[in-house]
Amino acid sequence: MAEHEQVHEHVRVAVIGSGFGGLGAAVRLRREGITDFVVLERSDSVGGTWRDNSYPGCACDVPSHLYSFSFAPNPEWPRAFSGQRHIRAYLEHVADTFGLRPHLRFGSEVKRTAWDGENLRWEIETASGNLTADVVVSATGPLSDPKVPDVPGLDTFPGKVFHSARWDHDYDLTGKRVAVIGTGASAIQIVPSIQPKVGRLTLFQRTPAWVMPRMDRPISGAERALHRALPVTTKLRRGLLWGIRELQVQAFTKHPEELGFVEKIAKLNMAAAIKDPALRAKLTPDYRIGCKRILLSSTYYPALARPNVDVVASGLVEVRGSTLVAADGSEAEVDAIIFGTGFHVTDMPIAERVVGADGRTLAETWKGGMEALRGASAAGFPNFMTVIGPNTGLGNSSMILMIESQLNYLADYLRQLDVLGGKVALDARPAAVRGWNHRVQERMKRTVWNTGGCTSWYLDPSGRNTTIWPGTTAEFRRATRRVDLAEYEVLRAPAARRAPAAKSAEVGA
Repeated sequence: MAEHEQVHEHVRVAVIGSGFGGLGAAVRLRREGITDFVVLERSDSVGGTWRDNSYPGCACDVPSHLYSFSFAPNPEWPRAFSGQRHIRAYLEHVADTFGLRPHLRFGSEVKRTAWDGENLRWEIETASGNLTADVVVSATGPLSDPKVPDVPGLDTFPGKVFHSARWDHDYDLTGKRVAVIGTGASAIQIVPSIQPKVGRLTLFQRTPAWVMPRMDRPISGAERALHRALPVTTKLRRGLLWGIRELQVQAFTKHPEELGFVEKIAKLNMAAAIKDPALRAKLTPDYRIGCKRILLSSTYYPALARPNVDVVASGLVEVRGSTLVAADGSEAEVDAIIFGTGFHVTDMPIAERVVGADGRTLAETWKGGMEALRGASAAGFPNFMTVIGPNTGLGNSSMILMIESQLNYLADYLRQLDVLGGKVALDARPAAVRGWNHRVQERMKRTVWNTGGCTSWYLDPSGRNTTIWPGTTAEFRRATRRVDLAEYEVLRAPAARRAPAAKSAEVGA
């Protein structure tokens, strides 16, 4: 061995991220009998978005028994819609129950990972050291890197500034003049949570949201006892929640006109709390419900009606000292700015750190829009899989269902590598990726997300929906149950190519 060569740790699988996707992948690997893997986490604990988002009022808008792994039911959920603290505790419990701790590498942010075509492996540089892996599973998730708009003058603001996903718990909001920027899922939870304590709250609303009542309630001790004693009741509850949402999908994907009834409910929800006609007009969207994410809250509108709250129906365009200026010219003097402006979804930062077979990054490959075969495999990135990849998001159900479907695909992917034998890799054929993406985009044309008349974070800069899955979760599960080798090129290490070449070409044809 040459003196300049370094020997790095090598694993069969490296998983990036320890949220629902990363921990789910780790559990699935162990259940498949694979223990030669690591989970690379940039922070100091598991939890992903449920670790990072600890703002006041943070909770899930999917029912608890559906927003959990099917293989790890939790009979102890305290509420119909659980809060951040309980969801994070659930993920810690999963890590302990399934023996994942030895595989976790905290403080190991992935700086760069590049495909080594000569040795058919990934070279990975992390904050805690370097390693190589046969397969990389990216489970960083789309809601992991906060997006803060580039507002002129923001860097000169003398007060406190932070994003909802980086909440400063040491800063006391009591009596302060606070601006909340954005009206998405985080903002509608933050506003009613901080409104009673702040001196004045100014909400900068670029686009109003459709808000439905949040049918939350405590889960009684008797219910929890029943779920503990009879686990089948937990499965039945989960199945009912799933079934209701599957029946709703057609309205989102094929018949958006059927959502008119839901709009009426949302308007009644608003009218019950907002008596001022002028404020009601500000808060009423001009697009079809469902086009942007439907929000759930029974406290948001009442908070906006309080005397210490102002709603500016315009986006923030400039900061002049302590003065915030909206696009309509209105101004507000504030002590603190809280951005509830979402995340880098269609331009995930991890893509800039992944270098494929042709030397281009995943971000460069996706410059014209994200696309991946069955939401998992991008052409030119062998043995690299994404959990919650392009067009796997949902508008009305639980992402855990989609994650588990992608874990089925991952498991079969690894089985196929074993069957092929030797040093081998699979690279999605460009034609297969294009074909899959074409079918998805054709189905997308008639959905409410594309026809509802709004601009949402589901769309990339070119206006293409690269985020949402235009079908039921059952359809996606069927589409990801097995790996079709005809959709992949089979790669073998140079030394092993001569004899098996004909066989691998036949399998991959």
